[in-house]
Amino acid sequence: MTTTETTTSTGRVFDAEALRRGIEERDAATLLGLYAQDAELHVVDRNDQPSHPKIVRGRAAIGEYFADVCGRDMTHRLERLVVNAGNAAFIQACSYPSGASVRCIAVLDLEDGLITRQSGVQAWDE
Repeated sequence: MTTTETTTSTGRVFDAEALRRGIEERDAATLLGLYAQDAELHVVDRNDQPSHPKIVRGRAAIGEYFADVCGRDMTHRLERLVVNAGNAAFIQACSYPSGASVRCIAVLDLEDGLITRQSGVQAWDE
């Protein structure tokens, strides 16, 4: 087992390298392949406050979300990634050509090698 793979209790492996590749190459299809059919994505930011986070449910809706994010003219860099059998966490840094920055910190729940829930907080330059 490499440092980018972690075996879950069912034996399926979460592909941490695919997460890195999907984020840094802005590849929505690669990212979507890491999510379970009934996964949820929870986002807290300036527009979606902690008491009312944005919740994106299901692979189809998550795919639309990533198509939008990955379609933007910006760079994405995975700065830190920690993975164990049931969870993962990462820091993502993004930059627009204007120099404006976005930072996201996310925690993932993993089951059978797939993301079942992602909870993240993001902030950006105003």
